[in-house]
Amino acid sequence: MAVYLDHAATTPMRPEAIDAMLDAMRLVGNPASIHSAGQQAKRVLEESRERIAATLGIDGIEVVFTGNGTEAVNLAIKGLWWSRQTDAARPRLIVPAGEHHATVDTVEWLAAHEGAVIDEVPLDDVGRLRLDVLEALLAEHAASVALVTMLWANNEVGTIQPVAEVARLTAAAGVPLHVDAVSAYGQVPIDVRGLRRETNAPRGAGLVALSVSAHKIGGPSGIGALVLDRSAALEPLIHGGGQQRKVRSGTQDVAAAAGFAAAAEIVHAHLDDDATRIAALRDRLIAGALAAVPGVHLSGDPTADGRLPGNVHLSFDGCEGDSLLFLLDAAGVAVSTGSACQAGVPEPSHVLMAMGRSEADARGALRITLGHDSTDADVDAFLAALPAAHAQAAKAGLAARATSFDR
Repeated sequence: MAVYLDHAATTPMRPEAIDAMLDAMRLVGNPASIHSAGQQAKRVLEESRERIAATLGIDGIEVVFTGNGTEAVNLAIKGLWWSRQTDAARPRLIVPAGEHHATVDTVEWLAAHEGAVIDEVPLDDVGRLRLDVLEALLAEHAASVALVTMLWANNEVGTIQPVAEVARLTAAAGVPLHVDAVSAYGQVPIDVRGLRRETNAPRGAGLVALSVSAHKIGGPSGIGALVLDRSAALEPLIHGGGQQRKVRSGTQDVAAAAGFAAAAEIVHAHLDDDATRIAALRDRLIAGALAAVPGVHLSGDPTADGRLPGNVHLSFDGCEGDSLLFLLDAAGVAVSTGSACQAGVPEPSHVLMAMGRSEADARGALRITLGHDSTDADVDAFLAALPAAHAQAAKAGLAARATSFDR
């Protein structure tokens, strides 16, 4: 069996989640129906919502189920932006550089179709947003800012962002904050109500929305959630029956919610122990990789507490990340590249470029991510396969950027 080290993309479903889904699939009844079969389905759905809410420090009513994390991000950003235009013109969106494409593409759509003005906050050299720039933007433009959106932790390099500080700044400025916590949920503690209390958040401002996804924590694909504070005003993306607070319409997936809840409870119960164990594997992998081959550089925050416990992000001099990925895959080790590939042409990681790294660094990136079933043997297998893969990738060098289509 191949060694799987791409848990940031998705992680294997937990047995408890599979069992919960199978049990729920045997139920017949739409949770919106008022007969007993429908009410039985609704009971499972609402219990699942409450169980997930408990892992995030909120009430069940504040969990809005979505089809995935990307939908949750879209619902938060577009919904908050539209709502904030109803009583005044607030065209500005403040967004850090290097965000996930769920955010990047959403804010670019709002700019192209709705006239949104994007203010980008630069990153420092470890991928952390510049608080001084954000503070200055809020001081100058708060009255015209629709919202601030940010990652809890960068999905590529794993750097944990200063969420509490941003929440405090936005609360003081009277601006709503959305946090994409898809990569962070299940790896670091998240207490939304506690953070709102700590940052003195008034109604409708500060941290009011947070996105998560089930498949990142060992739940099923096809379900995510938007945590939405009761005080937040939001325009829906989908119209219909208004099943979830009139924020999201559509028949809800009871089985997926049950699987999500089972995974969330397991992760939450073992969060600290798992983070400690996985971080130890991460640190051993980093040390081994830096010693195994020449010209390798760690990206993101190098401190143990400054990055996600399961994230390792490396750049290799003179190598294409894609080449390393394919060579490691051939050796039975599954990892990810930090670059996107468009029309078959390797493109540099926009995250590393935002951190001030060279294009060569950004093209030679590899993301290795550990999860709940990762072991020392997985780390050993990666470190054993890396030297040969690196030697071949270094021999091939960097691919030419020009193609026959450029002539």
